[in-house]
Amino acid sequence: MNEMSKQRGSVDGDIIVGLDIGTTKICALVGIADDNGQIEVIGIGTHPSVGLRKGVVVNIESTVNSIQHAIEDAEEMADCEISQVLIGIAGSHIKGFNSHGVIAIKGDEVTEEDVIKVLDAAKAVAIPLDRELIHCLPQEYIVDDQGGILDPIGMTGVRLEAKVHIVTGAVTAAQNLIKCANRAGLDVEDIVLQPLASAHATLTEEEKDLGVALIDFGGGTTDLAIFTDGTIKHTSVLGLGGNNLTNDIAVGLRTPMSEAENIKIKFGNCISAYVKPDEMIEVPSVGGRKPRLLSRHILSEIIEPRVEETLSLLDQEIRRTKFKDLLASGVVITGGSALLPGLAEMADQIFDLPTRIGFPKGITGLTEEINAPQFATAVGLLLHGAERTPKKKFRIRDKNIFDRVANRMKSWFGI
Repeated sequence: MNEMSKQRGSVDGDIIVGLDIGTTKICALVGIADDNGQIEVIGIGTHPSVGLRKGVVVNIESTVNSIQHAIEDAEEMADCEISQVLIGIAGSHIKGFNSHGVIAIKGDEVTEEDVIKVLDAAKAVAIPLDRELIHCLPQEYIVDDQGGILDPIGMTGVRLEAKVHIVTGAVTAAQNLIKCANRAGLDVEDIVLQPLASAHATLTEEEKDLGVALIDFGGGTTDLAIFTDGTIKHTSVLGLGGNNLTNDIAVGLRTPMSEAENIKIKFGNCISAYVKPDEMIEVPSVGGRKPRLLSRHILSEIIEPRVEETLSLLDQEIRRTKFKDLLASGVVITGGSALLPGLAEMADQIFDLPTRIGFPKGITGLTEEINAPQFATAVGLLLHGAERTPKKKFRIRDKNIFDRVANRMKSWFGI
């Protein structure tokens, strides 16, 4: 990891850089990992995100420009030159499913080679040509019908099984993320699913063991990750987020999008009953017209149904997975939209589960600056980078879908 950044100042330790490329903002965090895996954040860079829609790149040049601004700010604060990053990926193209693999144990004991083989067997599923495997996450191992094993190495047996959760994404979406980072002068060491990174930064081991649903309420998408028995069981992405709220406010109050975002942050509330009807706010108009005074209660009546719709769709997804009765730790909501007043109370009612807002933890250094739900993904990327071995660059399987089809046809004809 020392190669990730060339140090300009007298910084000691392994440098890790997490780059959260979101729909609303680009955030770069620079951290130093000590021998014990403890991370000290020494640099932060944020810049409004221009060029993404619902977590997917729609304008390469605008995205590159936003990344460069965030990286430059982080470099200046950390006094180091950033060359490698870990990036988060999200979007409606993300799909997660569970798989299963079985092998015969080579010797008397399970070895690391056996574990690699059984994971390869679990990954040997039909993935469409236009999709890329992003994660293969072990849930449990089974040795001769003995389940619930998290680390089978050294155990005696004749048959080894693995249950895994596989996450795939669109090849083009992953390629465009990597292309944007490369054009900004960065190498991508790994791509991490954003809700998994957020879970790393906000959830405790006890919550994962008892059962918990993490909701990453971002600008373009809302991501769901379900954990029980200490492992990941389900992931999904909903194509609704904070930008939908902003758009509803802009249309409902007839105000520009930038002003609607400010109004949402300053005066928004998810539960209209909590807002006094006589409380007034100033709303800028479009086309040079004079600002108007409107009731804050009207604003809440615009926000409330959209948030209720989003949480209800997530509740349907959780029920569909059959894991809802296993979520003893309830729900944790993080992401940029998690700070909306009344959100936790509404989630309590809709999910019928205890709900809390998730703040990032597990790091030292500039903690006051990043002690907010919108930094959960970036902090999780740092934590992932500190634990990740071996260190290598993330690569898409082939340059593009056409190369992969051509290579497959060549193999058929023995070319």
